[in-house]
Amino acid sequence: MKLISRQSILGVLAAASLCSSLTACAPLLMGGAMVGGTMMAIDRRTSGAQVEDEGIELRGTIRLREALAERGHVNLTSYNRQVLLTGEVPTDNDRQLAEQVIGKVENVRGIVNELAVSGNSSLTQRSSDAIITGRVKAAFIDAKDLSANNFKVVTERGTLFLMGRVTQAEATRATEIARSTSGVQKVVRIFEYLSDEELRNLLVQPTTAPTPAPKAP
Repeated sequence: MKLISRQSILGVLAAASLCSSLTACAPLLMGGAMVGGTMMAIDRRTSGAQVEDEGIELRGTIRLREALAERGHVNLTSYNRQVLLTGEVPTDNDRQLAEQVIGKVENVRGIVNELAVSGNSSLTQRSSDAIITGRVKAAFIDAKDLSANNFKVVTERGTLFLMGRVTQAEATRATEIARSTSGVQKVVRIFEYLSDEELRNLLVQPTTAPTPAPKAP
């Protein structure tokens, strides 16, 4: 069996992250947990929430394009129906409009608006952000006391956003790793916190495969 190097993993993750930033819609990441040193490949969201997140990202991206046309560069990331908006728009009115548009998308329960009022970031900056995202994901993979699949990672202009359903200990450890990663200027945490008991209850529940995401209108 051919072993895959950490450098190869980093390269793949960076390329995938760059692709996500250019299409203005970040991919879903599956959650997981460590039990007795073994990764449990589960998602900490319900199967319904996973489908809803896919629908939110699809419909939201289409509606943003319709509302803003070619104005700005907006990325939309949904995790457990909480939406993160990152990128740049030319005016504060556009920033507010983007939030209003997403607020009307079905199943959205909260919005974190991190859009900057400025010119669009350059391809060089976006490539740098993708590399930073890859570095952080690779560092999470290397960490023996952390499950990388529990976190969704987004980078915009050197600011790293972390999303997920995690315990306080997991959040603290992930933040430490992210802050020590080259290129990260700031870490913003958008977590839903689980108690240890809530996490144990999640692990004993049977998992079901998510149904296909709804089609965009």
